[in-house]
Amino acid sequence: MMNAVVIKIGGSMAEDLGALSELAADLARLQSSGVRVALVHGGGKDISRNLGWLGQEARFVEGLRVTDAAAMDMVEMTLSGRVNKLLVRLLQQAGAKAVGISGVDGGLFRCEPLRADGALGFVGEVKAVDGSVLETLWAGGFLPVVSPVSMGSDFTSWNVNADQAAADLACGLGAKTLLLVSDVPGVLKDGAVIPSIEAAKIEALVEDGTASGGMIPKLRSCAQTVAAGVGSVAIAGWSGPGTLDRILAGAAGTQIR
Repeated sequence: MMNAVVIKIGGSMAEDLGALSELAADLARLQSSGVRVALVHGGGKDISRNLGWLGQEARFVEGLRVTDAAAMDMVEMTLSGRVNKLLVRLLQQAGAKAVGISGVDGGLFRCEPLRADGALGFVGEVKAVDGSVLETLWAGGFLPVVSPVSMGSDFTSWNVNADQAAADLACGLGAKTLLLVSDVPGVLKDGAVIPSIEAAKIEALVEDGTASGGMIPKLRSCAQTVAAGVGSVAIAGWSGPGTLDRILAGAAGTQIR
């Protein structure tokens, strides 16, 4: 198992510059300790806002964005452009050597349509991970910041759910840890964080409504990651400086096992 930590950020946290600056400091400190860190990001709120400027309404199916050709252009510009470079700048401000890439770069993520009926448009699922570009960056002392936009078999860009992309990356690398961090403190039941969930019971949480919307693909990606042998998987919220240490210690969020 590789001493690598894959961290995915999303939700409203991805628009909170204060929280992102705190995260950047945590990541820089984690990297300086010798851990190989890869940061995967979403940016759904940015995408929805930008699509709104074009007069397009966001549509979702089971938490996944329906992405036609015009929307795909905006997804790539938003995720691989503005959001990615914002995070790179913040990390460098915090003292980390950061480089922004997407799943297209170096063939990191190769994907196929998630649904054969085309109902989701250009929404893909990762079928192959080539981590050599990350190995090269880590060897040079860089912290990779990864947009989940991926490349299809026809060499076009596809939208991949960022939680799923992070899970696929952790599995493909044989990473030690996967952390999904957002503005949600963990998996909630009756308003309280569930401290631990068995992967085998995730579908039951979907069926009884405990998990809904974007939490559905998030939990399913966690179950896949646990099954692939990644040692530690957690869903947690940001709670200020030192949050990553608290999650890694099992003292915050929901641990998936």
